[in-house]
Amino acid sequence: LCGARPSRRSTTMATLSSAAADDILNTGSRSNGQQHAAGDELQQMMGSAPHSFMLPAVADPAAYSKQNFGVGYGTDTEQAVQFAKGTTTLAFKFNEGIIIAVDSRSTMGPYIASQTVKKVIEINPYLLGTMAGGAADCAYWERNLGMQCRLYELRNKERISVAAASKLLANTMYQYRGYGLSMGTMVTGWDKTGPQLYYCDNDATRLHGDLFSVGSGSTYAYGVLDSNHRADLTVDEAIDLGKRAIYHATHRDAYSGGICNVYHMKETGWVKVGAWDVNDLHYLYADEKAAAAGGAGGLSADPMET
Repeated sequence: LCGARPSRRSTTMATLSSAAADDILNTGSRSNGQQHAAGDELQQMMGSAPHSFMLPAVADPAAYSKQNFGVGYGTDTEQAVQFAKGTTTLAFKFNEGIIIAVDSRSTMGPYIASQTVKKVIEINPYLLGTMAGGAADCAYWERNLGMQCRLYELRNKERISVAAASKLLANTMYQYRGYGLSMGTMVTGWDKTGPQLYYCDNDATRLHGDLFSVGSGSTYAYGVLDSNHRADLTVDEAIDLGKRAIYHATHRDAYSGGICNVYHMKETGWVKVGAWDVNDLHYLYADEKAAAAGGAGGLSADPMET
């Protein structure tokens, strides 16, 4: 092995070491421009060239971004770049835990970008987060929250509480207020105090409650939830309520649709109950409505009609 040819990595490291030594020795005899050029060359050799964010080449980049990259509903229809958003998510507490139900449609203006978005973020076996608003913002910052929760566990040798996890997310959002983030999430889980549910958005608003619905279809979901939610629901009744609320929202809201995903948060952690195509739910509920109307002498078969 003594006569073996040195590897490319060892040659590169030797070159870098030599260059670094020369740089130290020659610091006083070279101009700033020469030193920066040498530093850039070293970084390129290491494969870690400096990165920078480009701003729009206009007089007022901030005003230009606000005018051309709006994130509110109905504000980006004419934009060249339209953000992926539009959703219905909900969660509610009952005696047996918490039910989380979401749709799976992502829209970019009037265009349906995807029907298979996973809007429940599995932070850890005892924590779940939901996505509403900008898909990229929610996915990134809730993954970041998962990292912070894991670091807490490693430092403190115990699971983080739901209150603390939601506070971490709210603190992060507070640091980025006014930066154009679009995020409305629910953080839910089971800790030493039992099942807990929090709402958190991009303005760092943090609310504790028993029932939330977030997204463009939330008003329709609230109508179903307010009419039928109660604490003593059985597990099957609670799952059915979550499915029906999501279905009615997707039927009335063009920005919601796709698959209804339902999770159940229990003392032993969350479980995914199932996924149902909302088109199948429409015909299922239509048949139920028709059967009930037939028995009562009515004629309506539309599940949305009263």
